Amino acid sequence: MRIAVLLRDRCQPKKCSLECIKYCPRVRSGDETIVIGEDGKPVISEELCVGCGICVHKCPFEAIKIVGLAQELETDLIHQFSKNGFRLFRLPIPKEGTCVGILGKNGIGKTTAIKILSGNIKPNLGRFDKPPDWDDILEYFKGTALYEHMKNLADDSIRNVVKPQYVDMLPKVTKGRIKDILKKADERDRFDEIVEKFSLYKILDKHIEKNEISGGELQLLAIAATFLKDADIYLFDEPSSYLDIFQRLKVAVLIRELSQEKKVMVVEHDLAVLDFLCDNVHLMYGEEGAYGVVAYPKGVRHAINTYLSGYLKEENIKFSEGIEFHAHPPRRRQDLEPIISFGDIIKEFNGFKLEVKGNTIRKGEVVGVVGPNSIGKTTFVKILASVIEPTVGKIEKKIKISYKPQYISPQFDSTVKELLYQDAQEIFTSTFLKEEVFNPLKIKHLLEKKVKELSGGELQRLAIALCLSKEADLYLIDEPSAYLDSEQRMAASRTIRRVIEKLGKSALIVDHDVYFIDLVSDALMVFTGEPGRHGVAQGPFDLHKGMNIFLKDVDITFRRDEDTLRPRVNKLGSYMDRMQKEIGEYYYEL
Repeated sequence: MRIAVLLRDRCQPKKCSLECIKYCPRVRSGDETIVIGEDGKPVISEELCVGCGICVHKCPFEAIKIVGLAQELETDLIHQFSKNGFRLFRLPIPKEGTCVGILGKNGIGKTTAIKILSGNIKPNLGRFDKPPDWDDILEYFKGTALYEHMKNLADDSIRNVVKPQYVDMLPKVTKGRIKDILKKADERDRFDEIVEKFSLYKILDKHIEKNEISGGELQLLAIAATFLKDADIYLFDEPSSYLDIFQRLKVAVLIRELSQEKKVMVVEHDLAVLDFLCDNVHLMYGEEGAYGVVAYPKGVRHAINTYLSGYLKEENIKFSEGIEFHAHPPRRRQDLEPIISFGDIIKEFNGFKLEVKGNTIRKGEVVGVVGPNSIGKTTFVKILASVIEPTVGKIEKKIKISYKPQYISPQFDSTVKELLYQDAQEIFTSTFLKEEVFNPLKIKHLLEKKVKELSGGELQRLAIALCLSKEADLYLIDEPSAYLDSEQRMAASRTIRRVIEKLGKSALIVDHDVYFIDLVSDALMVFTGEPGRHGVAQGPFDLHKGMNIFLKDVDITFRRDEDTLRPRVNKLGSYMDRMQKEIGEYYYEL
């Protein structure tokens, strides 16, 4: 089965010579394989297309995809948005008493699948020009595990609630005090219980539209509001973004508890959290903007290991290059040249005190930074970047800094290309930057987009590229994994490591994704204390020692998966959890 897809956001017919039509051999022989539609963009006939791929390679904006799919998928088509539009094959299956995960890269239909299961999109079975009625849809699902669910949607006899993906958009669509928002959402008479479980009492009198709460607090608010709704199925789209590891694990425990009484589905890119949270996982594969296929469910360990391998054996599909983890032998940091040193530093403001123990960051190393939210990590980064001055102490060596902040505000009022020409023109002229930053982060496909119209993940990739493209001695990168899918996180970690190693520079990376920190870091700074009141920063330590200090504070243990060497969270109270705590190995390398 061959499908032809036009990525409409990339297609720029006014800026090209319509190479797709000009070079199509079928058009040149007289067939109307590609014609211009009413909106001025090409329309490709899948019946006439022979799959030569010439239009794909000739399009200057890479806006066309011609994809060959397994013939049996033809009967699995659930939804198609338009002629030459995105297609979704199969759906994940909600299951009573089980937390079901969905894992796959961005742009292949995870959110579309959730919208169909929640009733926000009515599946058209590929008949976008003449959508089927519910009788036809139910006939299609007859005899499948999804029949009852779809019948309940048709009868409007099932209640669904969805925790949205982009929580930073909430202040634009919701107004009022946090307390009033939660009270309005409370359909289960559990307001006090949920406020306590999610530690929201400190923000109840704040207003959501006045920028008074952080991204992490917005996420907890969205999840808490979802919990307060009375529904039959709860769907959580990326619940861990902006949360620290303490909060992620607390939320994971609460979602697992909810799944014992309700149907629960979760889209999650933090593989450690997904492993801890879910029982079964549907992998999704496909091509961004073109199509997505939902694979049949697997046990969570098998699913994540399959995802990391990049190969789905039962469908004979190679969907990625695969991701490898390695145990980290201790590295002799003393052998590396110091790039910046600092004595004991204190910063005090608004009732908060940060104490940083004196240490050194060395040339050619990537230092991960871990700790709870509101503990001073970003404050320390801003001190290094000379954005703010410490109250006591000083940085001993002034060096060139390139800084990517935690929250990225798209203020630039033009295209990505113009922003890069203004702030990082070298990315177009340097072969190194093009090969090591521009291509791996897939910036090419963003060039013609308006910066203000980028998605969270696209904005994140652009911000990382801008940071790494600047000449600096030390790169300060705050939460680079936010809104990136698992595959993009691994690509970003590889990109950062290669740039630091090949240029002989240094980097400080603040992040909450343990997999990301494990892949990118040589050493670790650990922040502990009381969030919002007092933070203490120590290190850098070697990675193993730093992780042990950090995880002991979190009171969880990780072990390495015996097949992939990826870090895995031990279930609380399990044999491995008890054994590792007993011997003091919270980050077990063997």
